[in-house]
This record gives sequence, C-alpha cells and structure tokens, in this order.
Amino acid sequence: MPWKNQGGGSPWGPGPKGPWGSGPQSQGPRPPDLEDLLRRGQDRIQNMLPGGHLGGLGIMIVILGALAIWGLSGFFRVQSEELGVVLRFGKHVRTVQPGLNYHLPYPIETVLLPKALRVSTISVGMRIIDDTRRGGTTIRDVPEESLMLTGDENIVDVDFTVLWRIKPDGVGNFLFNIQNPEGTVKAVAESAMREVIGRTNIQPILTGARTTTEVAVHDLMQKTLDQYQAGVLIQQVQLQKVDPPAQVIDAFRDVQAARADLERVQNEAQTYANRVVPEARGRAAQIFQAAEGYKEQAVAEAKGQSARFLSVYEEYKKAPDVTRQRIYLETMERVLGGADKLVLDGGQGGSGGGAVPFLPLGDLLNRRPAPSTSQSQGGGNR
Repeated sequence: MPWKNQGGGSPWGPGPKGPWGSGPQSQGPRPPDLEDLLRRGQDRIQNMLPGGHLGGLGIMIVILGALAIWGLSGFFRVQSEELGVVLRFGKHVRTVQPGLNYHLPYPIETVLLPKALRVSTISVGMRIIDDTRRGGTTIRDVPEESLMLTGDENIVDVDFTVLWRIKPDGVGNFLFNIQNPEGTVKAVAESAMREVIGRTNIQPILTGARTTTEVAVHDLMQKTLDQYQAGVLIQQVQLQKVDPPAQVIDAFRDVQAARADLERVQNEAQTYANRVVPEARGRAAQIFQAAEGYKEQAVAEAKGQSARFLSVYEEYKKAPDVTRQRIYLETMERVLGGADKLVLDGGQGGSGGGAVPFLPLGDLLNRRPAPSTSQSQGGGNR
C-alpha cells in the first residue's frame, strides 16, 4: 500500500512529520499570511473609498501597502542567548548575532532562533526533582544508568553531569544533522563513561583518578560528537558520585580503611628509615674520618721520631761523650722539671758532714721570681 495520509493522520504520529522524522522547527515568529493581509487591506480600502469601489489608484495603493507590509515583515530580533540561522528557500545561508536583524521576507527567507549561547546541563545516573512541599530539590538515583562494570570486573555506581552548548560555527549542523540533541548528548555521555570505566580498575576510580576520568570522558564525547557532525561543544564533565554498589559499600569501606592504615604504616617506616639511615651513615663517616686522622697522626709522629733518632745518632757518632752527656741532661730536665722540691748535693768538700741539706725553694719561688743566675751554697752548684 503506498504511503499516504490514512484516516487524516500520519503513520509517524501527529504533526507535520515524514518517514525521516520532523524537520527543523522554526523557533521564531511565524510570518504573516500574505493573502489574508491583502484581503483585509482591500476590504478596508473599499470601505474608505466613496461608493465602495476600487479604481486604478486604489488598487495601486493596496499593492504598495501590501508590498510595504511584506518588506517590513523581514525584520526580526535575536535575543542575547540566541543565534539567528537564516534559511533561503530552506537552505542555510548565514548566521546572525544577537540584536535587530533583517532577512528577505517570507517565503524567500526564514529564520530559526536556537539557544546557541546557553550552556545546558545533562545528568546521567540521577534525576533532580523539585520538591514543592519542602521548597527544594531531591536527587533520585537511576541504577540502570549509573551502574557500570570496571576493568577488573567490579561494579561501580557513577553519577555525573555534562555541561554542553552549541558550537557558534556549527549551528547549522546542530539544527539539521541531529533530531534529538539532548538525547544524543546523553547517550554519547553514558557510552563514553562506560568505555572509560570499562578500561580502568576500581581502585583508581574510587581514589585519585577522578580528574583523569573526567578528562578522558570529555575528550571521547567531543570526538564522537564531531564524528556525528552534531555541532555540539562539550564544556565540562563533572563526576558527582563514585561509589561501590549499596550492597557492598560497607565491605569496600573496610578495605579502604585497611589500605589507608597500610599506607600510613609504610609512610611511618619510611620516615623512620629516612631519619636513622642518614644518622648511621654520618656516624660511620665520622668514625672513618677519625681513624684516618689518627692514622695520619701516628704515621707522622713515627716518622718524626725516626728522623729525630737518626739526627741524634748522627751527632752521637761525631762526639759520643758530649752527646751522651747532653742526652742525660735533657732527660733529667724532663724528669725533674715538674718537681717542687730541690735537693742540693754539697759534694765532698762541702759542709754538712754527710747530711744533705734541704731548702724549701719551692715556697720561695712562689713568693718571688726565680733568680736568673745560679746560686752557690755550701760550695756546691745549683
């Protein structure tokens, strides 16, 4: 049976639709009916003319008035969040900015006014419902959209929103290439999120990979919509909630707490190691340097003693008696240099009979400076 209007309706539903869906719907003011305007103007002019009949001048006035009204019908205003898409016999010829604009009157040119400068929001996995009784909004979860399978075969509950708008240079694609823009963006968003979640393990998703996930979904959505030539620009993807399913969320929280404790203990151990190891290395370096210093000192002293002994030996070979006497005197000087009591030997010709006289010269030395010359007492030398 050929396609035709059976029973006064279309097989694709009410309204002017065809087998490929409805075409672009004009969002601007409908142009006036030219025939109706001409008929009304003719009736008014006939009532104004004497006798109610139009002459040649009257017909000319009617035609000029109709042409003026028809020409003025091409003015239109574009609002601040809109862009004007001008169609000439149904073909997109130009796009105009907000403000007062003009196009050739209908049916030569028409205009569409999509909200191209407005940022729209689509929620996936949740619905925001206005609560009139409480005067606020409530969020209802949609499990069939939010439950997704991760790369390690776990289930995660993801709610997110997408901010999108029409590309300024893609208004024509937005109007003529997609039939349901909001549904298309939502389907692409859910598909992109499932793909990104499907190649990622659950642990990064629940902890630190939120920003990475948002960027990956944003790029994949924009790439897909550009392939569709949808004329849509994705502004931002925002993850609202990323949790395990409600049935196992308590177990996941216990696992997260255990992993947090593990990381804390590892960090404490690493901190202790970072403090102890440098101290041990410092002490080892200090001991090593002290040993090296002692080694250098001992070697230097041994070399000095050896050189001194060799020099004394050379002098001893030249004058053994003198050298022997000098060594004896130097040795006694070192031995008796710190004594505070002095014993004087009077010799064989001295007085005292065999007794050795004792003088407290130490006390005298403490009272007055020691004499610079030797003193003789009892015929003996000091």
